[in-house]
Amino acid sequence: MRKIIHIDMDCFFAAVEMRDHPEWQEIPLAIGGSVSRRGVIATCNYPARAYGVRSAMPSHRALQQCPHLLLIPGNMALYKAVSAQLREIFQRYTPLVEPLSLDEAYLDVTDSPLFRGSATRIAEDIRRTIRDELQLTASAGVAPNKFLAKIASEENKPDGLFVLPPEAVADFLYRLPLARIPGVGRKTTEKLAALGLDTCGQLPDFGEAALVQHFGKFGQSLWQRCQGRDERPVQVERIRKSVGVETTLAADIYGEAEGETVLAKLWPDLLHRLAERPIKGLCIKLKFSDFQQTTLSRRSIEPDWQQARILLEQAWSRRRGRGVRLVGISVELGEHRHTEQLSLDWH
Repeated sequence: MRKIIHIDMDCFFAAVEMRDHPEWQEIPLAIGGSVSRRGVIATCNYPARAYGVRSAMPSHRALQQCPHLLLIPGNMALYKAVSAQLREIFQRYTPLVEPLSLDEAYLDVTDSPLFRGSATRIAEDIRRTIRDELQLTASAGVAPNKFLAKIASEENKPDGLFVLPPEAVADFLYRLPLARIPGVGRKTTEKLAALGLDTCGQLPDFGEAALVQHFGKFGQSLWQRCQGRDERPVQVERIRKSVGVETTLAADIYGEAEGETVLAKLWPDLLHRLAERPIKGLCIKLKFSDFQQTTLSRRSIEPDWQQARILLEQAWSRRRGRGVRLVGISVELGEHRHTEQLSLDWH
């Protein structure tokens, strides 16, 4: 039985800015958008969220929601430096650290001798260390596997800890809304609700075969997650050649404008995962209703939104009347350069 901790920093980019600018502590703050040019919010603090501001929201809409919102372009070099400090802290507790992005990671503490092997006390101490040394807050989940630990870390956000011991997993999952499962977006939630499925506890009566019939391979994954199964080990970070994000849509789309809307939602996540790493190319991927797919790439030294839109337009022309069921975007990573900084502002 593994002991997995998922650490997730609270509104990380915004929290770093508020730490370094105390005058911004209580005001609505968003990062990544632009007032004068077309932009999208990368992240925002909790005061901004109280007004309905969310990541991937167009800047103009965010300002409609909150007219006194403070928009800043962000400083990725700073965020990466703080992330490196986080990694150093994690390594004090276990060498088995799997970073997911700049602000979250899985830690396997199954064999850790610290605190007599108590994963709960280790998680508490990690959060204390982050607060004391970095003046930032983190939420944590402790559970027997990665999936459950990630779900647990969301339970008491922000600045909270939730422990899910093996004996409590069945009851926890029985009540868990399906919308909480990673990969279950709004459209999938609506499709599940139309089938009378709202919580994990309703799936056994529905059956695995029926889930697969309605949702394909994702249905099998959903079934396993709702049984609390996840055998994925914590993998120490390896040298990556590319970074990408994609989403399979609950219903096929046909209009290019719809495709651009999906791409706009993926873009902040791509920038978040990319950090300031240099790139060599940009690639758009579409999968059509007949499960054929196409990719289109272009050399690029920076993640340029306008170039991404052009690539999408060119890839869309290959649709030939077919619906689009998946949209993805990725970048080919280049050799690291220490002198360049990636802006979160895209236009």
